[in-house]
Amino acid sequence: MVTNNIRFASFNVSLFRDTAGQLITDLSTPNNSQTQAVAEIIQRVNPDVVLINEFDYDNNGRAAALFQQNYLSVSQNGVNPVAYPFVYLAPSNTGIASGFDLDNNGRVVNTPGDRDYGNDALGFGNFPGQYGMLLLSKYPIVRDRVRTFQRFLWKDMPGALLPDNPNTPAPNDWYSPQELNIFRLSSKSHWDIPINVDGEIIHVLASHPTPPVFDGEEDRNGRRNHDEIRFWSDYVTPGKGDYIYDDRGIFGGLPAGEKFVIKGDRNADPFDGDDQFYVGSGGGNTITGDRGADQFWIATAQLPGAANVITDFEVGVDVVGIGGFAQNTLTFSENNGSAVVAIAGTEVASFLGVSQTQLQTATFVFV
Repeated sequence: MVTNNIRFASFNVSLFRDTAGQLITDLSTPNNSQTQAVAEIIQRVNPDVVLINEFDYDNNGRAAALFQQNYLSVSQNGVNPVAYPFVYLAPSNTGIASGFDLDNNGRVVNTPGDRDYGNDALGFGNFPGQYGMLLLSKYPIVRDRVRTFQRFLWKDMPGALLPDNPNTPAPNDWYSPQELNIFRLSSKSHWDIPINVDGEIIHVLASHPTPPVFDGEEDRNGRRNHDEIRFWSDYVTPGKGDYIYDDRGIFGGLPAGEKFVIKGDRNADPFDGDDQFYVGSGGGNTITGDRGADQFWIATAQLPGAANVITDFEVGVDVVGIGGFAQNTLTFSENNGSAVVAIAGTEVASFLGVSQTQLQTATFVFV
């Protein structure tokens, strides 16, 4: 049983550089102003576990060690230093040459430094490991139970939103069959990192989906972003993740009853809408979908510890999603003009400004 409050954080620090090895050079002294600012923020927030996005990967973990030694372990503007004795990093799909013309511009670019190299890479990047991820933890990482999904192929996801070439009659044919045989879902990677917190295991599910822009009518990046986010929904929902295989060839999703937290820069656009929100076991969040047809998954195999508040649910447009629980477990009530949904007697979500009667006419999806 976890006896302390544990603070998890995600932070896109933009500590990427244009050439391999440059970040190591920049972190070799304690005087890089960008990194000083990043370190001060982490020291002030002082999370127990933090996922760092856009931190260039190197095989020896030299940049990560220098970040701790020269910045996090040094007081920034009088703030107490912070130490993370447990570190996880792994290769990223960014900047790995594919050998194919993935942007369909008529050129296959395999040479780093060419302006089109990133668009033909397995994940956009000027060199292997650019825009990588780094996990820092004050609690031990259970390394023999870590799972990575860097090499999972997009085509192996049932119902994958593969992009379509608008200039041909065939569906979902932006990528050729040969390209799909090597095309990985993760633009960086997906990691399941178990953390031992006072004897209890909490899985940090980390990723950094591609931005849903920088493409064309085929929407190849938008569709990939969607399925990168969907991956975790399937992974944590019993019976939905059986198709998933990790980099060791082991199939299956997260076992039922395991505790988890999903971390990372989602690159989910709150302004163009059609967002998907998946809650974990923590709860107590305020969620705003803004414009578009949004999906609010108020339970995904586990019930949140506290009800989440949805601020702008639009009946007839937005959808309520429930994973792992049957429809007959739902009950509805109303508190100060806002509908409240309970599952098996536990309140899981409140819908501001939506009456109980209105919410009961909304679209509910059960998986």
